Amino acid sequence: MNVRRRRISGIAVTAATALGLGTLSACSSDSSAAGNTDKFDVVASFYPMEYLAEQIGGDHVNVTTLTEPGQEPHDLELSAKQTAEMGEADAVLYLKTLQPAVDEAIAQSDVKTKIDAATLTKLEDHGNVEHDHGGEEHADEHAEEEHSEGGEHALDPHVWLDPVKYAEIAEGVAKSFEKADPDHADDYRKNAEALAKKLADLNTAYKDGLAKTDTKVFFTNHAAFGYLAERYGLTQEAINGLDPESEPSPARIKELQQEAKADGVTTVFYETLVSDKTAKTLAKDAGLKTDVLDPLEGITDKSKGDDYLGVMQSNLKALETALGAK
Repeated sequence: MNVRRRRISGIAVTAATALGLGTLSACSSDSSAAGNTDKFDVVASFYPMEYLAEQIGGDHVNVTTLTEPGQEPHDLELSAKQTAEMGEADAVLYLKTLQPAVDEAIAQSDVKTKIDAATLTKLEDHGNVEHDHGGEEHADEHAEEEHSEGGEHALDPHVWLDPVKYAEIAEGVAKSFEKADPDHADDYRKNAEALAKKLADLNTAYKDGLAKTDTKVFFTNHAAFGYLAERYGLTQEAINGLDPESEPSPARIKELQQEAKADGVTTVFYETLVSDKTAKTLAKDAGLKTDVLDPLEGITDKSKGDDYLGVMQSNLKALETALGAK
């Protein structure tokens, strides 16, 4: 275990090629190996998992993250050093299918406590919902994309954007912490209860803020907001599928332009970690505005908020404006 909180280094790459694990594109400061102090050492795969570990663990945990701030988590590859340090942690918290390199490393790791957030709530396939206006050919095309992105069942991994489901995950994480580190179980439980209240308040704010709007349809750069849309009675139309880097077809762009007119869409949302070029092109061609809707895959200095709650509140304001909330 480790006395001070630090991020696992992405610099040490010399053995990575031999392991076939690749390297991180982002750099971070080097740090001492995990597992050598009296703190409960947790490795989180990316920001939403890191936030849960910090909120629930409080003073008793040291949280490290495999995904550097500003790095697109879908594309993460691990260094040999990261993989080795993960094996020395007390627990690893991740979301299976989002980051294949992480899934592979965890499967081969000796970490005693492996917490898969995907098992703590129900994941869904939003492919048919997101593209129900797209016609058969378009739906098939996107189902194929999402199948390759999301694994065998094409389940949408972006579950943290629904505060209710995120709270379900938090409850499961707390129970895992309590079991793995029973000396601090009471504190983990109390911290989890405090977080549950914050997430319940956030859910209420979304329900109230989006109850009456001029339109229920919003356009996004990639299909990250299916759970949020379903929770609050909205329709997400994604320029791309679940893969934020894929390019939409000309037919898809034309279709979205027509839908914008039909459904009174005012805004095309893009995000902080992915190029906004396609969103801005669509907006210009269709006479729409652009704004940021953050999928909260990482916090950077460009984020509209310092943490999960702050960014989610900014997202709510952006949606209220775009949808014409009353």
